[in-house]
Amino acid sequence: MEKLTDGELRLMEVLWDLAPINSTQLVCACKERLSWSKSTTYTVLRRLVHKGAVENREATVTTKWSREEVLQDQGSELLTQAGGMLSLFNAFFSGRRLTPKEAEELKELIDQHTWEE
Repeated sequence: MEKLTDGELRLMEVLWDLAPINSTQLVCACKERLSWSKSTTYTVLRRLVHKGAVENREATVTTKWSREEVLQDQGSELLTQAGGMLSLFNAFFSGRRLTPKEAEELKELIDQHTWEE
């Protein structure tokens, strides 16, 4: 899976909400949600088609990659760039405190994904 740019990810968010969608309707949705012009929408759409993330057949646009697949792939890349999970979380929490609710949710998530010996 090729990495998506910020613009490509923004268009994917629109598509995940609305697809399958007619390309003309997509232009209208991107103008409303992203303040994009028709040419910007079609340029980004062509890049997504080229990467294999979406399909534009007979003016109907559908997604081929799910939100979960993209987030998992980009999360893996971010972990690699950060030098591991601990480095990523240290950077993320630097100067920030968690609310008690956030801390509890994070603990539950850790528990769900911890290997038992």
